[in-house]
Amino acid sequence: MTCRDIAAAQALTVAERLLDPDAVLAAVASTSAAASLASGLPGTALLHARLAAVEPASADAAVRHWTTAVRHASSRGGSGVYGTPGGLAASLIIAAPYLPDPGLCHTAAARAARWLSARAQHAAARLLAGAPPSSWACYDTINGLAGIGRVLLAAHTAGHAKAEPGLHAALTALTTMINRDGQQPGWWLPATSRHPTGEANTGMAHGIAGPLALLAIAHTTGHTVNGQPRAIRRAAAWLQEWQIDGTWPPTVTGSGRPGDEFTAAPGRRDAWCYGSPGIASALIHAGHALADSYLLATGRRCMERHAARPPQQWDVEGPTLCHGYAGVLQAAVAAPLADRAAAGVVAFYDPATAFGFQHQDGQKPTDNAGLLTGAAGIALALADHAHIPAPDVHTRWDALLLLS
Repeated sequence: MTCRDIAAAQALTVAERLLDPDAVLAAVASTSAAASLASGLPGTALLHARLAAVEPASADAAVRHWTTAVRHASSRGGSGVYGTPGGLAASLIIAAPYLPDPGLCHTAAARAARWLSARAQHAAARLLAGAPPSSWACYDTINGLAGIGRVLLAAHTAGHAKAEPGLHAALTALTTMINRDGQQPGWWLPATSRHPTGEANTGMAHGIAGPLALLAIAHTTGHTVNGQPRAIRRAAAWLQEWQIDGTWPPTVTGSGRPGDEFTAAPGRRDAWCYGSPGIASALIHAGHALADSYLLATGRRCMERHAARPPQQWDVEGPTLCHGYAGVLQAAVAAPLADRAAAGVVAFYDPATAFGFQHQDGQKPTDNAGLLTGAAGIALALADHAHIPAPDVHTRWDALLLLS
């Protein structure tokens, strides 16, 4: 069997083990996590929708997972699209087009888009007023406007007109933030006990790469506000300034200088969340948006440098999307990196575990069903790598990672 054959078999096995919503509920740490996109049923529903074209039971499973998630959703589950109820809204909007009958969830997705649009407008108010961000949760992919804005762009593309005000607010707020003049960049965070000189995060999950990717993707698809191209160029230039041999420090502090050597916590430098795969992807999106061949070459060169190192030397943490090999696999734009990342993922498969893959959290592996650090996210990446058939959707599922 080829690696792609193995990837396909593993993806389908994981999905089979995640058919029952109760299996997901048994694995989550809290009731609120059950309805989160990061850890719970909205993420597993996304997997089943993605596989519905080839697995007859998957379409019904997706609906059952969403229905169960509704019963566990809480208004206090986080501000972005990875918590609740934002994660349920995001899952419906992104996953419904994968179903054999997308119209089945059209009304629910439209309602989700309207709700998420209102949330974006509220979240954008501080940045629109020109105030500096108080935390990365204002603008990042996981909690903030970058993630919310990408889902609203998908909703608008799908014909949900109520998404447009929130999308416009998100693009305008992020553009305003990036273009704000000052001694430090507009996304600079205030001093804390951890970083008494202040800090700026580089990565795709919590740093400027997320807003950059959203602004670039939106601009490429014809959604542009005043100053957006300038903001794309400004954020991309800052990231290039802090690059060191194709990698980035997770955070830049007030005492740092471009070119300084840096140390990173294990499991970060080469991962989607903080590392070069996510950041390089954002630079590639920026290159496409601005028709800038140098930016495109920079992003691709970072991917090539990553692929040139043996996978066992990559600074990743297990097989998952957020921290591990699956995130590298999904971000990869060329065969050498994708093939090596896929081999890294499938090597972690263990049929004796609950879902086939475990999250490698330090020295204590855990059974996690979800999207970011769980089996559903791994199976989604393997399904794409194996070219398991799916409908030609307007927005791929990895838009949730700002990769498309």
